[in-house]
Amino acid sequence: MLLGRITGKVHTLTFSFIAEAPARKFEFVKVMHKEYGYVLCQIIDLEKEREITEATSQVIGYRDQEGRIKQIRTPFDPGTEVFRAEDEFISAVIELDAKKQGAYIGQLEGRQIPVYLDLNQLLTKHIAVLAKSGSGKSYSVGVLLEEIMDKKIPLLVIDPHGEYASLKYTNDSEKDRKHMPLFGIIPKGFARQIKEYGDESLGLVPLRLKDGFTVTDIMHLLPKLTTAQQGLLFSCASASSEMSLAALQYALEQLDSNLKWGLITLLQQLNANHLFSPEYTSYNQLIQTGVCSIINLKGMPPEIQQIVAYKLLYELFEERKKGTIPPFFTVIEEAHHFAPERSFGEARSSKIIRDIASEGRKFGLGLCIITQRPARVEKSVLSQITTQIILKVTNPNDLKAIANAVEGLTLESEHEISNLPIGTALITGVVDKPLFVNIRPRKTKHGGDAVEMITSPNESQFFEELKEYKEKQLLPIIQTTPIQGVKLKTILVPAYLFLCQDKDQQYNLLLEAVEGMLVVDVQSFATKRLPHLNTLSSQEMRLLEQAYYLTKFTFEQLMKKMGGGFDVKEVLHILTEKGFIHEQNEGYVISEDFALSNLSKYACTKKIEQTQVQYDDKLRKLKPVDALKAHLAKFVPVIDQRECYIMRYASL
Repeated sequence: MLLGRITGKVHTLTFSFIAEAPARKFEFVKVMHKEYGYVLCQIIDLEKEREITEATSQVIGYRDQEGRIKQIRTPFDPGTEVFRAEDEFISAVIELDAKKQGAYIGQLEGRQIPVYLDLNQLLTKHIAVLAKSGSGKSYSVGVLLEEIMDKKIPLLVIDPHGEYASLKYTNDSEKDRKHMPLFGIIPKGFARQIKEYGDESLGLVPLRLKDGFTVTDIMHLLPKLTTAQQGLLFSCASASSEMSLAALQYALEQLDSNLKWGLITLLQQLNANHLFSPEYTSYNQLIQTGVCSIINLKGMPPEIQQIVAYKLLYELFEERKKGTIPPFFTVIEEAHHFAPERSFGEARSSKIIRDIASEGRKFGLGLCIITQRPARVEKSVLSQITTQIILKVTNPNDLKAIANAVEGLTLESEHEISNLPIGTALITGVVDKPLFVNIRPRKTKHGGDAVEMITSPNESQFFEELKEYKEKQLLPIIQTTPIQGVKLKTILVPAYLFLCQDKDQQYNLLLEAVEGMLVVDVQSFATKRLPHLNTLSSQEMRLLEQAYYLTKFTFEQLMKKMGGGFDVKEVLHILTEKGFIHEQNEGYVISEDFALSNLSKYACTKKIEQTQVQYDDKLRKLKPVDALKAHLAKFVPVIDQRECYIMRYASL
């Protein structure tokens, strides 16, 4: 459709034309260039005087033969016709339809053209969601998280207000459901993919952080310390060695200095929420393919929230550098509290967020920061962000901060941000020019109350490495060897490999997660039961300990060892009935069905391998990891655990 003809002075970046047909602000148009063919442009302003409407337009560019968007080098000729651009032409130039690895965020404003954000770029070059309160930040982030969960990418969400748990539930909003057909969306919940960690009293999975600190860590987490106090800390341990809070407190108590009491009080305050434990939440439990781990910090004081964010992100970043956890994407809500601009103070979590923003992309760690106060977010963090989703912002300082941080933001676009309607976002980083996008309705229920709306390293490395962790393609397997020449079916048995600490040695124990048995031989799948000793009386425990020491014995030998005090014969009969002891010949033997002590002799030396497997059956996990870990911890301290599958073979 012809809209008009170019008039007046023509530049390579902008031009004007007299509108001969109805035209709208931010409408996409195309103009024929004598050297480059049709070029995509956009109306950025309209001015009307009497019956004449003059439209000012900016040049977006054209695709060259190599598929790159390029700017024109010579201006259009005056009098050249300006046409309304077709949907196909717009999509071809700015490549909005990247369905394979794209995140469907909405439709181009004024058009029914789907806009897909490139997840390769999104997850390796970071993203920011910026808006004033009530303009739809959390809603838009929910849309983004839905897309990322659909792609089975591991997610970690730092949620200070507890508003993202609603991703579990299907969107039941009548207003949203009315608009869903326009965007091709159907309601969906992600309850199976979400694990929410936080206050155990609220029914959440308890979050435990690693109780291991260097002196540098402690000085970073505690309020400003005097030089003398820092000296006391360094006298307790070297800068690189880790100590538990209890061990550090004990070391301080041994010092002959009154300054130690202030430090001890600070350490006690640091651990007042009982967040730190030697049996901390496993990193492989938090970061899993297809799992969104939400860290619900609702109700915690801001300084504790910052400590949790620092400790968790620091440890996960270190594990990611080692390659022990898959690539993942972390989302930080209320980022101005966790990484404030330095004129507003230094948060305990600031440094690690700076490090992730600048170096995370090298190690497959994507970052999304969300804030209603862009001016209060540290500039060095904002400057590392490549893609921005900007909703309505009216504060002059925030607008200035956005303009300074966002490349390619024109003066017209900057003014338009303060007038954006709810449901429309200015998205930068998709192409050289910012795009106005109508955010699609959420598939999931919205958790907020105020919203009414519907290179650095090669970017492909993120997905190339992530696909090695994909459950559908690669699984964490403990391999066994099939019998040659025999037709067998392959069965995958869910299991957990627990890292245990016994005195000064560490070893792995393998527990299958169907019946909760300890696997003592992977190849033959020989198992032993870890007994529930809390069901035994004190007399039964005494006799069982002695029997375990003897291994094989007669009743008379047992009587001699026990020395009386209770009815040994009756207790022996009870333990025989329970299967702990068997009668053999004219004596007794301890049952080999149970593992009671010295578990290190059952250590599993097999390694977990991320590998592609073909199998006939995959058994269902019946024993939750928390129950298995708690039961095993009664026999030996547990440090960490990893989920896996044991490969078994059975006759067809």
